[in-house]
Amino acid sequence: MTAPTPAVVPAPALLTAVFEAASEAMVLCATAGDVVVMANQAARRLLTGARPGRRVAAPLPADGADSFQAEHEGRQLYGMRRSVDDQHYAWFLRDRTESAALEVERSRTAFLAEAGRRLSASLHVRRTVRTTVELAAAHLADAAIVVLPPSRRQSDWTRLLPGLPVEEGTLREPQLGEVPGLVEALGGFPPIPSRWLDPAQAPAWLVPAGFGPVGALLVTPLPGNAEPAGALILARCGAGAAFTGEDEALARVFAARAGAAIAAAVLYREQVDTAAVLQADLLPPELPQPDGFELSGSYQAAGDTMRVGGDFYDVFGPATAGGDTMIALGDVCGTGPEAAVLTGKVRQTLRALGLVQSEPAAMLTVLNEALLQSARQPRFVTMVVGSVRRADHGRVRLELASGGHPAPLVLRADGTVEEVPTSGTLIGVLPRTVVRPATVELAPGELCLLYSDGLTEARGGPSGTEQFGEDRLHHALAECRGMPGAATVDRLRQLVADWVRGGGSDDIAMLAVRAPSRTPLSLRDGGAPTPSPYVVAARRSDRRPRTTRP
Repeated sequence: MTAPTPAVVPAPALLTAVFEAASEAMVLCATAGDVVVMANQAARRLLTGARPGRRVAAPLPADGADSFQAEHEGRQLYGMRRSVDDQHYAWFLRDRTESAALEVERSRTAFLAEAGRRLSASLHVRRTVRTTVELAAAHLADAAIVVLPPSRRQSDWTRLLPGLPVEEGTLREPQLGEVPGLVEALGGFPPIPSRWLDPAQAPAWLVPAGFGPVGALLVTPLPGNAEPAGALILARCGAGAAFTGEDEALARVFAARAGAAIAAAVLYREQVDTAAVLQADLLPPELPQPDGFELSGSYQAAGDTMRVGGDFYDVFGPATAGGDTMIALGDVCGTGPEAAVLTGKVRQTLRALGLVQSEPAAMLTVLNEALLQSARQPRFVTMVVGSVRRADHGRVRLELASGGHPAPLVLRADGTVEEVPTSGTLIGVLPRTVVRPATVELAPGELCLLYSDGLTEARGGPSGTEQFGEDRLHHALAECRGMPGAATVDRLRQLVADWVRGGGSDDIAMLAVRAPSRTPLSLRDGGAPTPSPYVVAARRSDRRPRTTRP
């Protein structure tokens, strides 16, 4: 039988060498008196006071705790205590400085990512400013105030304090100088370090008394587009409060993002306000109601983002008492902003010609010359221009001239729909335009409809691609016999919308002129139709009226 191999007991020198070679910091302590027995090289680098024979000192706890986490000489240390035997225990130490710094950096990166996401979610100035103070108060300070640049000798401010809702108000320009560094920040100067600002100089209106004493103040500009978008004021309460260099650096990065978001929102608001002013002048006018006839209009732009486009109608009153009321409806080549600009130019030209009492045909001729001289690129217009006046016996007389536009339609008292025989060449294309005007008389209750080709070319129906077409328009208009002009226009617009069923369409404009009825609708419908006194005096016209009966 083989004898057992005796156990090999390492020499103390070998154990000491292994202890010293360990990469993990270890401190061996005696239970009696908490005296350090041994500390390896890794432990001595972290704890300069860990020497054999010395009593356990901070950051090592001497109260029997099983673990600790503390900052020591600029490093974040973590330790775990393990019992070795009845007389000894050991501390195993780890340096978590780099991991703690990494954790802080991750936290700051997450904060900036959240800030970028929330700040870019809106182009509303007030909402963006409120988001700025909410983020700043949650991550950077106890209180946050955003002050916008002065306008009309006062500045808007937004403030968020702990436990309170967001507050808003205005500051008079002299009050800005009461906050240390605020005037400089609003002027775009680099931020003043927090240690140079005396929080005791902060005015009472900046932070209410219930907030407590301000221990640290930081004022940072909000960079914008070529000029500051405002200033961010951060405050921390408590006598020992302070902003570190890292805090100030993070605040500057956040302020840069917040300033860019606020500046973008301000720019967007300015563009919207400018567009609204321009659109207000380009939108169809509020129609007057002259004595002797009714005017009704409808306009629908092709795009959802703009309320104006290439189709338009306009009505301008007589230049002198007793003069004719001028009407116009046209279609500019194209859609969108470029077409809207040309629409405005055409309308202003027509209004100027109306002041000199030009005839419709002459107005189209002058407009053609004006467009040829001013157009940067070939853009044509089709349109109908007319003059309207009250005639004898409740009738209404229209003189109409067309330049390449669909002929107006007349709805008679008996439900007949007829085309007005006026025609002409496109406006803004040929050096010389040819116009064939026509005169129309409306009896009481009859209506003349001017419309753009977006109405007949609207695609939809069962196939989704079929045009609404002239025949459907004639039939739909005939069904509006006896209806007021506004109701007729609304019905046609609804029929086309139902035909398109939410699909895309071109700009659609309609303008209706109606002679008031002599008798109520109920009495007229009960008897026989009244013969139409319709007379069309077409000048140089070779077209025959088109008649449609329901």
